[in-house]
Amino acid sequence: MKNYDLITPEGTKDLLFGESVVRRKIEDTLLKLFKSRGYSEIITPGLEFFDVFNMKSRYFPQENLYKLTDSKGRLIVMRPESTMPIARVVATRLRDAELPLKLCYNQTIYRNESLLKGRSDETVQAGIELIGSEMKMADLEVISAAVDALNAFGLEFSLELGHIGVFKCLVDRLEADEKDKNYIRKLIQNKNFPALNDFLDTFGNNSITAALKKLPTLFGGVEVFEKAEELIPDENVKHILDELREIYCDIAEVYGSEGNITVDLGLVNKTDYYTGLIIKGYLKGHGDEVVTGGRYDKLIADFGYDIPAIGFAVNVNAISKVIEKNGILPSEPAPDVIVFAEEGFEAAAIKQARELREQGFIVENALFTDIESVREYAKEKKICKVVVVDCDSVEDEI
Repeated sequence: MKNYDLITPEGTKDLLFGESVVRRKIEDTLLKLFKSRGYSEIITPGLEFFDVFNMKSRYFPQENLYKLTDSKGRLIVMRPESTMPIARVVATRLRDAELPLKLCYNQTIYRNESLLKGRSDETVQAGIELIGSEMKMADLEVISAAVDALNAFGLEFSLELGHIGVFKCLVDRLEADEKDKNYIRKLIQNKNFPALNDFLDTFGNNSITAALKKLPTLFGGVEVFEKAEELIPDENVKHILDELREIYCDIAEVYGSEGNITVDLGLVNKTDYYTGLIIKGYLKGHGDEVVTGGRYDKLIADFGYDIPAIGFAVNVNAISKVIEKNGILPSEPAPDVIVFAEEGFEAAAIKQARELREQGFIVENALFTDIESVREYAKEKKICKVVVVDCDSVEDEI
């Protein structure tokens, strides 16, 4: 039988030194950014009841859940994402809170991604949820926060905006069951044109199938809206496109010079979850999305509290990978001082080190029996000062 006591499970890794510094810096930067915009931090349990993720609009694929049972035999899952637990909190403990609620978080999620090469089953997510507003300003607020989050690390980024309503308006007019609709959605999401065309041909040659075939190609700048209106002459779709055009133009006006901001009407992920705007953000050097989010006006209603909401999550692990790939890996700051205690003066040395730390210095206590070893260690670690504690404290410059 193989022994697993010297390795970590698939999809997890140890973070050492500079990797830890990068991770904490990203988390601190994002939380500081969110709080500067008036968001309050919330932390939900790492363990949730399975039921939190098992209703239609908040269904999470069972094969991706880490499951266990509690002492009473109830099914528990390790938190696979943060929005649904926060929706639970809003519908219960924050039900009487004044709206809108502006919440932020930074916590680990767990997903069993066994089929993905180079997967990460343990991922840190940082994000925001704006609860209780349907205003255009709420959408702009969240999109601008997403852009600021992508732009916070000096890396090239791109942001895509879509609206699930365009796809829903089209596919609901198709004589297809839910299984077929979901299959069409996946083909559009993956931009699998040959399979999409072949499958839609089974529903006949009409304006709906023609529009669905073209949906993955509708991405770019403001010209996308004119193309979409010509392709889909529908009043409901036109209303959706007009709303999205306003949002896109406002965001492009503010941030157009800071990144590549585009429209993609082929953003069709999580149709039972999202109800309107969809947001995806990318960093150069990382193929998968780094920011995912959108409007989910019906999700909290599943918990018994019918209020609108919009938010996004940032994949902190992904940002770490890009920073490390670019060679921007900082080291831990070197100590300023190392304190060596002669025999019998250990307590005095601990006190001396404490006083120096209170003055703002980074201080190590020497774990050697002779001063020469301490000085050699200090040179290797680039510690600029040695303090020897005996009957008189002596400072040596290195």
